Order: sequence, then C-alpha cells, then structure tokens
Amino acid sequence: MYPNMQIKTIKVNDREIQTDSEGYIVNLDEWSEDFAHAQASAEGLHLTDEHWEVVRFLRKYWNEHGVQCEVRKMVKHFKASWGKERGSSRYLHNIFPRGGPQKQGNRLAGLLRTKGEH
Repeated sequence: MYPNMQIKTIKVNDREIQTDSEGYIVNLDEWSEDFAHAQASAEGLHLTDEHWEVVRFLRKYWNEHGVQCEVRKMVKHFKASWGKERGSSRYLHNIFPRGGPQKQGNRLAGLLRTKGEH
C-alpha cells in the first residue's frame, strides 16, 4: 500500500484485522460495521446514528465513484439532509474530532487514506 507502512491489528469479534499505524484498514474487503465499532472504540468515539449516516454515505460514495468524498460535497449533502447548522463543516468536525469526516470518517468507513496523508 505505502512504502514502509507499519501494520497494526485491531480485534473485531474473533478476528484480527490489519490496519496501518493510523487505523486505516489495509484490506478494504475486510470492512464490516463491527470493524467500525472496534475502530471507533479504539479512538474513544461512541457511534451515534449521525456517525452511521456519515459512514454509510462515505461508503456509498466510494462504491459509486471509486474515490473518497471531498468535504465540500459532504457538507452540501448533509446540509440538505440535516439542515444548515448540523450539516456544516464545523458540526461534522465536532462529531469526528480526530481528523474530521475526511480522516476519521474514512477510517471508520474502512476507506483508504485521503490524498496527501501518506
């Protein structure tokens, strides 16, 4: 994936799932909602319905476009869904305090690092 990448594992049910040093899943096919719960717990985050809406949106976007969703597109989508205040970039960063929806959201959604994070 990336040169000199350090591999870690996270326990998901009875399996060990490989992640990089930041918690991004190595094999995208190993993602599950249980992985998201385990990774969120490791990051000190309790997943709410709002988190799951973002995670599912990110996975759907990835499946449809083959790339991570840009924050401005997330904001546009969630402003339409949740309203101006809750759909704002500030709110999304507040509910994903470890890197915002672009980083923490992608990690929990089992997606790759965003460009420039290597």
